[in-house]
Amino acid sequence: MKKYLLAGLLVWTPLAITIWVLSWLLGALDGLFAWVLTGPEALLPASAQSTIEQLRRVPGLGLLVMVAGLLLTGIFVTNIFGQWWFRQWNRLLNQIPIVRSVYNSVKQVSDTLFSSNGNAFREAVLVQYPRQGSWTIAFVTGKPGGEVAHHLPGGYVSVYVPTTPNPTSGFFLMMPRADVVPLGMSVDEALKYIISMGVVAPTSKVADIARARNQIG
Repeated sequence: MKKYLLAGLLVWTPLAITIWVLSWLLGALDGLFAWVLTGPEALLPASAQSTIEQLRRVPGLGLLVMVAGLLLTGIFVTNIFGQWWFRQWNRLLNQIPIVRSVYNSVKQVSDTLFSSNGNAFREAVLVQYPRQGSWTIAFVTGKPGGEVAHHLPGGYVSVYVPTTPNPTSGFFLMMPRADVVPLGMSVDEALKYIISMGVVAPTSKVADIARARNQIG
């Protein structure tokens, strides 16, 4: 009886959590969309206000509007005219004292993570952390730069060591390249391994080759 209950729990728990997260996300986006419509609603005639009220009740419309907005923004900023406006917008935000610090920090992180030619989270590696002889999985984020690079002679890499089971928090380290062991697993496989606390081990090509040799032998 206990075995069957655990098997059913393992089947339904991931699905229930996934549905809950998606429902929460859709509700948050719909709430944001309804809040955006609140401003122009007061300026419109009664007939248009009823139409806006109907739009508020459409489930998932906030997500569609957000996706459409991202696509239109991407199309706009990829041409010369849009790039000029984007530079003016950055220059304006950089003149506001408090906003400047927050915006630049977030922008640098987002540019690193989402840039198509960046090096963030492109390679999973093994590093010794928090002490010698204790190993963990980390992700190479690039190389030290600026003033830090002048104080680190030799080949160094920047790595991010995530925590488990929540990989969104972690530690930033700069280590010699010789102390970093590259892994053949993908970033997605490494994240699954970290989130599952080592329970879901990714299949290694080296392990597959060794297993095939053992079977032949």
